[in-house]
Amino acid sequence: MAIAIITGSGTHSLPGLADAEPGPCETPYGTVEVSRGRLDGVAVLHLSRHGPGHVRLSHQVTHRANVWALRALGATAVIGCTACGAVDPTLELGSLVVFDDLHFIANRLPDGSPCTFTTEPGDPGRGHWVLHGGPFSEAVRAALLAGAADASLAARDGGVYGHVDGPRFNTPSEIAQLAACGVVAVSQTAGPEIVLCGELELPYALIGYLTDYANGIRPGEPTPVATLGELMSRSPVAFSAVLGGAVQRLAREPATPAGTMFRLQAG
Repeated sequence: MAIAIITGSGTHSLPGLADAEPGPCETPYGTVEVSRGRLDGVAVLHLSRHGPGHVRLSHQVTHRANVWALRALGATAVIGCTACGAVDPTLELGSLVVFDDLHFIANRLPDGSPCTFTTEPGDPGRGHWVLHGGPFSEAVRAALLAGAADASLAARDGGVYGHVDGPRFNTPSEIAQLAACGVVAVSQTAGPEIVLCGELELPYALIGYLTDYANGIRPGEPTPVATLGELMSRSPVAFSAVLGGAVQRLAREPATPAGTMFRLQAG
């Protein structure tokens, strides 16, 4: 049993991961590379969405294979990490957000297919993910907030995560639309894994590191690409500082998943 950590842009290896042993995991959706190791003494699984060198862009991430592999390898909870753009102009770049809601209206995988493990009629595991209060495990959220506090890092408690399709960034009108829905930050990869973890009843929460202001959010010049790159390069250290305390807490206090899977077994 282990705590799983999924990292994104800028974090292709996890600082502080001891005794790391990368290896392939075969799934019905393809082969995934997962590293086993220990973070602050806790057994963890680390998966890089984009792979070394950012070989996969956001529209090439293999979400179903990733989530299936983590469950197959014994994950008891999943922490998602994402570099993201601030939609709330009051947020400070270089700070963290532990999200408590999701805006992912399309509910589609990068290939355009529905974001679900149920692909055939009559699948015995078919059902609806019924959400009570939000899509994130409160216990995993609490562990992330405690980890940030222990590391003396600023982390906003709550906010709507907006999943947007890539690989391009968004126009000002698209960002304005998301802001009107209460979205505080956006990125291009976490939406599907949130839903897929929900279907597999894996406790999941998402922490974001703010690297830029989304298009049109602040008057004047946009965030320079150089600034975005510099902040992205700092994100692995920030994530690692939070994750150490978070995984220790989750090892002591097992988490429960968000919502309920209403299974429709064959009659």
